[in-house]
Amino acid sequence: MAALMDRAYVDMRPWSARDIAETLASKHCQALCHPHGFLIAQMVAGDGEILALATDTKAQRQGVASSLMSELIGIATKHNIHRLLLEVASQNQPARDFYTSRGFAQVGLRRGYYTLRDGTKDDAVLLSLAIAQGQGNLAPTSQGSDTKSG
Repeated sequence: MAALMDRAYVDMRPWSARDIAETLASKHCQALCHPHGFLIAQMVAGDGEILALATDTKAQRQGVASSLMSELIGIATKHNIHRLLLEVASQNQPARDFYTSRGFAQVGLRRGYYTLRDGTKDDAVLLSLAIAQGQGNLAPTSQGSDTKSG
């Protein structure tokens, strides 16, 4: 996972194998895996938070991330999760477009949150998606998160 994240996160500092292992050790976290990508999320008290989503560069725009997202939403619905949260680097327009196209709405901004590989800073855009229980429907929500991810 760490090697895939290193390839996928072109500008961002990727997590180390130790970071990933420590995150997955939490009883609230889980990983959804695909041969060319993965998604790490945590689910606590009605909220789900996407901590990492990575697709190998050779497999991007081939439905890997969409498949992982659909799987997460299905799991979230089964576990009575009402909202998915995440943060994405403001300069990562492809990722922002991906989430927006799936109904996520911006609910906040954390200035200078990310340190990029070159040492510069980037803002984190906070996004949220409401999950309508029992229907599998999705709708943007305007409630943010105070939790750290990324």
